[in-house]
Amino acid sequence: MNLKLAIGVTAGTLTAIAAAPQIFKAIKTKKVAHVSPLMFIILMAGNGLWCWYGIVLKDWPIIITNSFSLAMDLIMLFLKGRYSKNVSGNAI
Repeated sequence: MNLKLAIGVTAGTLTAIAAAPQIFKAIKTKKVAHVSPLMFIILMAGNGLWCWYGIVLKDWPIIITNSFSLAMDLIMLFLKGRYSKNVSGNAI
């Protein structure tokens, strides 16, 4: 693997796992009041565009890492919806 590819794969991997601590904390505590859904919606848009860009270039490291990032964003939004229930069971 050349240095350019190694840097790209490392950067993509780190970016892809960036949401993992937030996801694990939300699962553990079931508290998501501090989570901004708008941030994850914007990240989803960006990661979706990166995936599209990777597809256009036929660049698998871009496609794979950004697809994983997109999945992490979706998981966090799912958790936000699931755990943002008030006492009556309605979403806040």
